[in-house]
Amino acid sequence: MNKYVEIFIESFTGYFNYLVNEISNPCWTNYFYWLIGLSGLVWIFEIIQPWRKNQKIFRKGFWLDSFYIFFNFFLFSLIGYNAISNIGVELFNDFLSLFEIENIAAIQIDQLPTWLQFLILFVVADFIQWNVHRMLHKVPWLWKFHKVHHSVKEMSFNAHFRFHFMETIFYKTAQYIPIAMIGFGIQEFFIVHMFTVFVGHLNHANLNWNYGPLKYIFNNPKMHIWHHARELPKHKPYGMNFGISLSIWDYLFNTAYIPHNGKDIHLGFEGDENYPEDFINQIKAPFQSK
Repeated sequence: MNKYVEIFIESFTGYFNYLVNEISNPCWTNYFYWLIGLSGLVWIFEIIQPWRKNQKIFRKGFWLDSFYIFFNFFLFSLIGYNAISNIGVELFNDFLSLFEIENIAAIQIDQLPTWLQFLILFVVADFIQWNVHRMLHKVPWLWKFHKVHHSVKEMSFNAHFRFHFMETIFYKTAQYIPIAMIGFGIQEFFIVHMFTVFVGHLNHANLNWNYGPLKYIFNNPKMHIWHHARELPKHKPYGMNFGISLSIWDYLFNTAYIPHNGKDIHLGFEGDENYPEDFINQIKAPFQSK
């Protein structure tokens, strides 16, 4: 038990020191500055070439969503997620040791070309996330948490990170074992992670982009806006266009839906006029009874 207490305590100090180092020592694998840089880049795209020209640069919810970016990317881990996840990993490894299993890596990809490592990790992770995203819409108690993300009323790059912190737990838990079975380097993970952040920012951006023929492979702003539509078609009562980075899963499994140009569709969900508009109450909402 003392081992787990030590891991818990050291995780707080370790992550705090990591965060301070991220901010004070810029480098090519620095999450903090990559996040700022990618966010700024997509925002510039929006300002130069906005799809909805009447939408303000500092649109409704802009500052709330900007806070969500840093909370979900950094502060949540500092508050406790990093400590809890470290204990979870150690417990899992201790469980494996009961069967004299040191790890569950079934496929070692570190000997493959870097680009292939990137591709395998990216595709596997995205398919898992696509399935989790579907469940967030279909399972009622999961939908309570996902409502936070769908409370966005005007789309922009930083709407990407308006989501309840519990979603991080859902996604990471679902990804852990499949990803752990694949041996990969931290550099490949960093590249995949920042690429998905970039694509996610673009998906939510105020941009009239669909990437031409590549729209059948990559999610895009003109496709993803329909995912946020307030009115759902009768034949898709739980939603559509669940792709995170890739749209190909939606086309393969018949969850793609782009009936027409969605530039000015009404966003949100039924009853959202009564949904909280501040961070604290949005975080509390899923845990409260009606």
